[in-house]
Amino acid sequence: QVETLKEKLLEQAQEISRLRSEQGGTDAEKHRDLLAAENERLRQEMKALEGELRERQQQAPCRDCPHLQENAELQEQLSQLQREAEETRARLVELDLEVQQKTNRLAEVELRLKDSLAERAEEEERLSRRLRDSQETIASLKSQPQQIKYIIKTVEVESAKVKQALCETQSRNQYLQEQVGMQKQVLKEMEQQLQSSQKTEAQLRAQIMMYEAELERAHGQMLEEMQAMEDEKNHAIEEAFSRAQVEMKAVHENLAGVRTNLLTLQPALRTLTHDYNSLKRQVRDFPLLLQETLRSARAEISQAIEEVHSTNRELLRKYRRELQLRKKCHNELVRLKGNIRVFGRVRPITKEDGEGPEAANAVTFDADDDAVLHLLHKGKQVSFELDKVFPPQASQEEVFQEVQALVTSCIDGYNVCIFAYGQTGAGKTYTMEGTAANPGINQRALQLLFSEVRGKAADWDYTITVSAAEIYNEALRDLLGKEPQEKLEIKLCPDGSGQLYVPGLTEFRVQSVEDINKVFEFGHIKRVTECTNLNEHSSRSHALLIVTVRGLDRSTGLRTTGKLNLVDLAGSERVGRSGAEGSRLREAQHINKSLSALGDVIYALRSRQGHVPFRNSKLTYLLQDSLSGDSKTLMMVQVSPAEKNTSETLCSLKFAERVRSVELGPVSRKAELGSWPSQEHLEVLKILLGDSPGSSAPAGRGHASPSPGQLSSRSASIRRKLHTSG
Repeated sequence: QVETLKEKLLEQAQEISRLRSEQGGTDAEKHRDLLAAENERLRQEMKALEGELRERQQQAPCRDCPHLQENAELQEQLSQLQREAEETRARLVELDLEVQQKTNRLAEVELRLKDSLAERAEEEERLSRRLRDSQETIASLKSQPQQIKYIIKTVEVESAKVKQALCETQSRNQYLQEQVGMQKQVLKEMEQQLQSSQKTEAQLRAQIMMYEAELERAHGQMLEEMQAMEDEKNHAIEEAFSRAQVEMKAVHENLAGVRTNLLTLQPALRTLTHDYNSLKRQVRDFPLLLQETLRSARAEISQAIEEVHSTNRELLRKYRRELQLRKKCHNELVRLKGNIRVFGRVRPITKEDGEGPEAANAVTFDADDDAVLHLLHKGKQVSFELDKVFPPQASQEEVFQEVQALVTSCIDGYNVCIFAYGQTGAGKTYTMEGTAANPGINQRALQLLFSEVRGKAADWDYTITVSAAEIYNEALRDLLGKEPQEKLEIKLCPDGSGQLYVPGLTEFRVQSVEDINKVFEFGHIKRVTECTNLNEHSSRSHALLIVTVRGLDRSTGLRTTGKLNLVDLAGSERVGRSGAEGSRLREAQHINKSLSALGDVIYALRSRQGHVPFRNSKLTYLLQDSLSGDSKTLMMVQVSPAEKNTSETLCSLKFAERVRSVELGPVSRKAELGSWPSQEHLEVLKILLGDSPGSSAPAGRGHASPSPGQLSSRSASIRRKLHTSG
């Protein structure tokens, strides 16, 4: 109730201030009051914001919370409100100064008004006196003219001196009349000023009386309200005192009951004290027990973790061993079935791929299996399993290490085909040809062949010939011939073997690495390459490097013929992206047509159709020997990891999986025995076939039979050579 009375007092004080402002407040004072109210409102809003800010700060902070931004906005609003409050305070101070100045000026004006009123009263008094004097003078002057007339009438016959005095008197009379007129005008003006001053004075007195009455009324109301508040306060105090007495009485009664309860609860308190002491001892000993328990638990957990780690390591070791065994068995199964082996190679991201999301890497690899890669296409991950996958950081040497076993089997009389497949710009030419400083499969294969030939030079005679051709716009051209524009044809061998050959294709016999470099340089110059939007040096034809290895075992007369076909296919491309026009467009159409024919052949082989359309394209017709089961075939699929090329990469990898499932059957070795010049070779052959050297085979004329020791040593040597070559 006291607070309510204080609020009423505050409201009455505000009402008095309002009445004062309505009675005599200037515009500046009103503006100041408005600013003070606005300042108070801003202060209350600032306090509310500060309270809300403190509540938010007391809450647990969280990272990435959506209220942090709201908190920052509230802090910014708080700082803005504080600046506005400061500006309002400054303006309020200025207005206080202005009000003070105007109050001082008003006091000065009031003093000057009082002085002017006093002076006006004195002036009115002086004018009244002058008016009375003027009236008296006028009255006296009114009475004088008769005498003057009379004198004039009586003194008309006076002398000239009297006439002069009369003129002077008349002029003086005229001057006095003028003075009287002027005094009348001044008197009229003074009367008007007096009337206006009286009106102003009356208005001021009326206002003062009204203000005094209003102040008296407000003072009376305030006294009444203060008296009422005093009465209410006394009444509230009396009521509070009476309630306090009642409550005190109840407290005394409760205290008596509590004392009684305390007397009854003392035994229970002693029991609780004893229990509390025992619990306190247990709590004091609890950290030691907890530490011991935690120590034993940590030891058990560490032991369990170590056992799990050891088990995991053992399982990982077994898994890797089984993975290697599975891969070995798979490779052996592939060899027995004659499947086409498929290796994948992912090129690095280059500056030609650009920047931004389109150049992001969309290909990932399996850390535990080097034959699996994953492609992220349109937000979905697609997995592919090949025979081997080379990541972008794989070197040319690492790639060749995986294919060199196939290359060396060419020396033993097997046909081998290695071809690179993929979209344009995927790195096929780099893998097959490489650079001068970092050569590819072609040059490394020939170097390996020379190395193997040198290692067998003691027992074998080898001849290595190289041919290079390209299929450009469905026309087969000789890259090593004198007329590269001459079109060649593919025909069956006349010996009835069913194999294909190209009549008129130039063959160079190579005997050293220098010969290889000359052949490669000569063939590379004549190959067709052009610039497109997808590749600065795009191959516009399918390039074939045909290496023929013919061997003769001088001891047994065994002849072997192996052929190594190294094919660099032109890349598939979308005409809309490559920007091919004119002749480039015609080249792209022929390239895509031949690659489509290759896909048809793979589909027919995979579905075991009776007819395989090898003759639909020069490319498939030339690769018929490599795809018809009489060759060891390896496809190196080249893919781009860039996000913008995921569609082409997906198509290439799907085609690679289809090729990997094709079974060509077991591979046959091209080997034949030459003429046997002596009985010694017949004996050796019998030994190899399991016959005894002392059997009844007829001896040749003019030749002595070899001794059993010589035959056994020669047979061992021949078996070793055949084992090495086979």
